[in-house]
Amino acid sequence: QVQLVESGGGLVQAGGSLRLSCAASGRTFSSYAMGWFRQAPGKEREFVATISGSGGSTYHVDSVKGRFTISRDNAKNTVYLQMNRLLPEDTAVYYCAADRRLVGFSGNAKDYDSWGQGTQVTISS
Repeated sequence: QVQLVESGGGLVQAGGSLRLSCAASGRTFSSYAMGWFRQAPGKEREFVATISGSGGSTYHVDSVKGRFTISRDNAKNTVYLQMNRLLPEDTAVYYCAADRRLVGFSGNAKDYDSWGQGTQVTISS
């Protein structure tokens, strides 16, 4: 099992930036695709971005393209979500997740096996 711990959330004004981190356990971290999801109060969990095990492929949903960037440092067993030009609609609890499949690369939460505890991101206007 992969243990994941998110950090970096907080309260930021619209237009500001945050960098979320997700520290992972595991000796084969580079084998796992990683994803970021978010969930706002009263809403369903929403896919945000994913990155392949090597970091060579990424995908971001349209609502965050050009503003958010997913990346990873396999030497540090860490995945990041750089969030720029934040909007009030970005307010949510953000979760990282690991897809342990050999060639995983998915926007479907059901494809992810391990989840972090979440970190709160609040954007004020």
